[in-house]
Amino acid sequence: MPPNNQTDIALYAQLRASHPEAERAFAELYRRHAPRINAYCKRVLGSREESSDVFQETFARFYESAQTAAERTMTNVPAYLLVIARNLCLQHKRNTRVTFRFEDYDSPDHHAVRRIEENELLSLITTALELLDFEHREAFVLREYDGLSHQEIAEFLNSNEATIRTRVHRAKQKIRQILSPYLHDLNK
Repeated sequence: MPPNNQTDIALYAQLRASHPEAERAFAELYRRHAPRINAYCKRVLGSREESSDVFQETFARFYESAQTAAERTMTNVPAYLLVIARNLCLQHKRNTRVTFRFEDYDSPDHHAVRRIEENELLSLITTALELLDFEHREAFVLREYDGLSHQEIAEFLNSNEATIRTRVHRAKQKIRQILSPYLHDLNK
């Protein structure tokens, strides 16, 4: 059966198979889940360079887990990948000092004022996210960018729903507070 017709769980099991079969299974799992994991890493870490390293390490560890686990029971590949990414993001945050900077943009359009303003706003939002502590940023990203419910986030983070609601609410308040001077200037 072609890899694109198989379930995530069947593909995970094939990661322990012979090289060509394992390679095809990994490629399909990567195709399915890389965009979401990459977006999560970028949003949580706030830097393309840092998130790229963590993103790549996530899939390396995922592949290794299939090789080293003796008949690991896999029930939810996307959740497992997210747990690996989250743990690596937490580890990265612990091991690096906080720096505040604006992201560089690959191809700024100097002719369109609107594009420049949009880039500036995206930079401000990125900076606002960086100013949040990890717990608030993570809850906000999972809720607003990944679209998870408060209950799903609580289950994923091994927390309770009320705590998650509070973290998301406080993250939104802090972001509004950080962006309010800029947004006030736009309305003039």
